[in-house]
Amino acid sequence: MASSQQTVDHIVDLLAGAGEMRALPMFGEYGLYCDTKLVALICDDILFVKITKANADIGLEQAAPYPGAKPSHLVPPEMLEAPDALTDLVRITAGSLPKPRNVPKRLL
Repeated sequence: MASSQQTVDHIVDLLAGAGEMRALPMFGEYGLYCDTKLVALICDDILFVKITKANADIGLEQAAPYPGAKPSHLVPPEMLEAPDALTDLVRITAGSLPKPRNVPKRLL
């Protein structure tokens, strides 16, 4: 089941305070970028935030966004109702990721 555009737009709007947010189609779902860094995936209308050293111990359940993927933080629906905490999580995640080597033109 693919994510709805409404869900994707809602999550991007919630995270506007974290930086320049973009959701790009990826493998039939969406990759969520903060500035030029891939910080999360939206799969089946569920937000999965990358696990980094800076956010490893935040207490969220971990799950793979799709079969064969590395585990990510599974963001519960109630956290979508607390945009400040979610924005902080995305900001911390983006800050702890290295700059991408080759930035796709659509992110510039």
